[in-house]
Amino acid sequence: MVWESENAPGSGRSLTPASLESFIPNLTLEELLRAAANPALTEDLAVTLLHRSDLPLEAIERLAKNNNVLKLRKVKFALASHPHTPRRVSVPLIRQFYTFDVMKLSLTPGVPADVKVAAEDSLISRLKTVTLGERLALARRGSGRIAGAMLLDGDARVMQIALENLQLTEIFVVQAVLRPEAKTALVQAVAHHPKWSFRREVRIALLRTEYLSLARTLEFSQSLTVPILRDVLHGSRLPARIKEQVLREHQPGASF
Repeated sequence: MVWESENAPGSGRSLTPASLESFIPNLTLEELLRAAANPALTEDLAVTLLHRSDLPLEAIERLAKNNNVLKLRKVKFALASHPHTPRRVSVPLIRQFYTFDVMKLSLTPGVPADVKVAAEDSLISRLKTVTLGERLALARRGSGRIAGAMLLDGDARVMQIALENLQLTEIFVVQAVLRPEAKTALVQAVAHHPKWSFRREVRIALLRTEYLSLARTLEFSQSLTVPILRDVLHGSRLPARIKEQVLREHQPGASF
């Protein structure tokens, strides 16, 4: 199977799969479309085509319909991660990926933001079924949103590794500790963490939980004004006795 190319280097010659790779950067739109649709297209050539950031949408559409290459792992990943691939093509592909391929996609520069979100959604939906080893890897190397989800893992090792993830940000820590399923272990780990325990918004979130110790509650409340503290404690799940004691420390005689 060949692709005839009148405009390719060496005019008058045909392009075989072996020679096409060197010509890909110079192919015309018509040649790109023929190559993308050709059933003889190999995995390496399909990936090479998809490495062109300027690959036209029409060529991407034809690759997505080329069943001979679409079943190949590298092609599916390159297609899902291409910036011009329509979401209706990339998202269904994500559901077919192995866990680590989905994580890689969510971290790949240039992948559209909505596709990365879809990849993260896919990972989060799998958390109850993946192995401990995969969860540890996700906690260590996943995006900030994935690391935030791993903070709620039942295994303490996963949670501790997620807290050290460099992609983890304050907002995801706050969201995790405020989730109804957050347990004592997470609240205590965050409350004593050398980085997160000093963040003001994290401290406020911890003050709203039910598991913060009296000592930490008193410590974290010191940086808040009485009006803000009252507002925080009003919506807090801390025991009433702790709330009363904290308020008395700040404003003798005060109570709810």
